[in-house]
Amino acid sequence: MDSLFSSQNPTNPTFLPPPPGIPFPAATTTVTAPNGITTTPKTPTPILIPKPEPFEGWVETQNTKESQQQTTFSNGPHTLLNLFGDETLASASSDKNDTVSNFNQISEVFRTAFSKGLQQFQVPKEEHDTILDHESGAIVPVPPPENNSNNSNKDSPGAVALSTPRSRVKELVRVTDFGGIKEQRHFRDVVRKTRMIYDSLRVLSTVDEERRVEIDHRRVRADLRASNLMRNCGLWLNRDKRIVGAIPGVCIGDVFLYRMELCVVGLHGQPQAGIDYLPASFSANGEPIATSVIASGGYEDDLDEGDVIIYSGHGGQDKHSKQVFHQKLEGGNLAMERSMQYGIEVRVIRGVRCEGTASASGKLYVYDGLYKIVQCWFDVGKSGFGVFKYKLCRIDGQPKMGSSVLKEANKLRKDPLSFKPMCCLSLDISIKKEYVPVRLFNDIDQNNDPLYFEYLMRTTFPDFVFHQSGRATGCECVGGCVDGCFCAMKNGGEFSYNQNGVLLRGKPVIFECGPFCRCPPHCRNRVTQKGLKHKLEVFRSRETGWGVRSLDLIQAGAFICEYTGVVLTKEQAEILSMNGDSLIYPNRFSNRWTEWGDLSLIDSNYVRPSYPSIPPLDFALDVSRMRNAACYMSHSSTPNVLVQFVLYDHNNLMFPHLMLFAMESIPPMRELSLDYGVADEGTGKLSICN
Repeated sequence: MDSLFSSQNPTNPTFLPPPPGIPFPAATTTVTAPNGITTTPKTPTPILIPKPEPFEGWVETQNTKESQQQTTFSNGPHTLLNLFGDETLASASSDKNDTVSNFNQISEVFRTAFSKGLQQFQVPKEEHDTILDHESGAIVPVPPPENNSNNSNKDSPGAVALSTPRSRVKELVRVTDFGGIKEQRHFRDVVRKTRMIYDSLRVLSTVDEERRVEIDHRRVRADLRASNLMRNCGLWLNRDKRIVGAIPGVCIGDVFLYRMELCVVGLHGQPQAGIDYLPASFSANGEPIATSVIASGGYEDDLDEGDVIIYSGHGGQDKHSKQVFHQKLEGGNLAMERSMQYGIEVRVIRGVRCEGTASASGKLYVYDGLYKIVQCWFDVGKSGFGVFKYKLCRIDGQPKMGSSVLKEANKLRKDPLSFKPMCCLSLDISIKKEYVPVRLFNDIDQNNDPLYFEYLMRTTFPDFVFHQSGRATGCECVGGCVDGCFCAMKNGGEFSYNQNGVLLRGKPVIFECGPFCRCPPHCRNRVTQKGLKHKLEVFRSRETGWGVRSLDLIQAGAFICEYTGVVLTKEQAEILSMNGDSLIYPNRFSNRWTEWGDLSLIDSNYVRPSYPSIPPLDFALDVSRMRNAACYMSHSSTPNVLVQFVLYDHNNLMFPHLMLFAMESIPPMRELSLDYGVADEGTGKLSICN
């Protein structure tokens, strides 16, 4: 665990090196034009500002009116109250509401490892104590926090209580070993749950956003409100360390719909600036260090070729991102140059235009892995002003870039036969029953079993399920359901979806508008009955047998499809099961719906929704002859898809539809997974799907 700034490392300067000379011209130096004429630009001294990404409609800083950006939720399980009112939510106490932060324990490990590294330098005790205080900014490799003997929670590695919001501190560390598979799954689950809280808060905040737009046509930023509330509750990850390199729990290819979500998980700490770095004033060696960059292709001097990026520095731009001054080698520009000199890698996040994104900019942000800064130079930009440029090369041995996968998926959406056409067994196994095609792809073996099943778009119920006792009733809404209508009351006084059809929070059962309602097909309370909207692909996998993935981005909380089959009573299921296990039992699915919209870490009085209630389910789905794409979804103990019970064509609580929703933002070509509750021990998947 020697320091990266160790004399034993020949590629780096000695520990606490003096600031080296900077071999770059200042912003006011002479510039030689292509015609050979040398001139001294007579321009005002530029003002150093962070390099922002192309404007996304956010002009407030993170701390602007922060006290007015609180979100308050009711004690009950259903109502969203006073979303942006004066009443604020008190911070959770450390005794009753411990908040998980998966790297709080790294600090002690850092101090221990760093003190050992100092022994070879024979640092005096008074200097030793000074270096080891919270001001230290040296970069040291550290083991994962579960190796720390002081871990207070053995079942949750690195998890300790956090009762107050934390500002970003000044220590730079690199986690060199993420441990075994169990530890990696833990880190992944921490990130997944944190993102789920963020998405749940953001989606719930859209309800107030919709009301605000209707009243005064002003749009509030639900993503900013959600991130600020999580920050005030201490739920942002990696605030206790500045991590160089990979972030445990964040995988290459992960997509983020908003810039603030990058801050929440600690992948990029700047809400607008394109370069995230530790300032020189915070660093133990007096020099800034860059940790991550965002490349969006929105600047005239940037060049992105995938594995190689020519990244232009910050400063000297106007509000239209046009260069109007010379840049200086300071701030983030100097941090990039210093990272190059020390051989320190940076994380690269790409901003990619994508259809169907919820953000105002129409972008999503995809993590593409680690890059080395191999070259830095000062050049005349396209606008005629001096610009610092950096050549970034992707480190070998990493998984495929997420941005490349997005491009391939986009190409497949437009031309399904553009990649291995001989392996595409069917362009649409639904035979146009679905509104969008369901592709069948196999480049592993000769198996084509899904072609032998009849595609079932909706679940088939027995006739007695639709028997109505008394007069059937529905809402009287003409233009669409409104607050307080009959269907809203059936759902406990609130609708289950926002105007975009995103699930607000999971419930035991959801009542959608049915055939006896007067509202039109575009009513906000008719979401799952409209069928499939994303282009799914059933594909052959070496790891899971048959699996399902989407060619489209699926946003968190979005409806995916129904899990269909032929409904059998308990007696019928017992008879059919004698011939083999081809049945799905809805009561075995885990209650993952309880996780979506769970605000227990935000509100200590949060109560899980319990109304409308549903009795224990005692039926089975037969998928031996008829099924849809959902039947091929893999089992996972950390799934990205949940099962939500829904009623719309009948009101028999004993026989709900099994509707599937995304638990997180799922990038194209990533496999969809469910928690079946009971799965085959050998494959981790139901036998019918193998």
